[in-house]
Amino acid sequence: MKARSYLFHFLSVSLLLAGCATGPKFMEVASTFNKLVPEEGRIYIYRTTVLGSAVQPEVKLNGEVIGRAVPSGFFYVDRTPGNYEILTSTEVDRKLSFTLDKGEARYVRLNISMGFFVGHVYPELVEPAVGEKEIQDCSYVRPQK
Repeated sequence: MKARSYLFHFLSVSLLLAGCATGPKFMEVASTFNKLVPEEGRIYIYRTTVLGSAVQPEVKLNGEVIGRAVPSGFFYVDRTPGNYEILTSTEVDRKLSFTLDKGEARYVRLNISMGFFVGHVYPELVEPAVGEKEIQDCSYVRPQK
């Protein structure tokens, strides 16, 4: 009976960790990122929690898939100044609209909330000081091209 209990706990932890980002941490790779072009801005997208780790919807920027909402993971994209919309979709669409200026870094945290059948991942724009701090423990996940 004890062996079954250990097996159950091992499998539970393994499934939880399997859904998490496993790349290098932000501090390990930040210095290797391309320098931001003066005419562009940078958008960091990250998810700090492993809650709902099986829920990893695509992240779209103005309709283009740029990545996935990977637990404890982050990625970034550089874009020209303008208006942007980030969309995640599970049972419902969750959207965030914001403006990006030249040389600006924007931080978008992906949060999770309860849904009827599956959790909802929703984007939230956070202040740079908050984003810079929270992203430190996240692992780099290459954005989709």
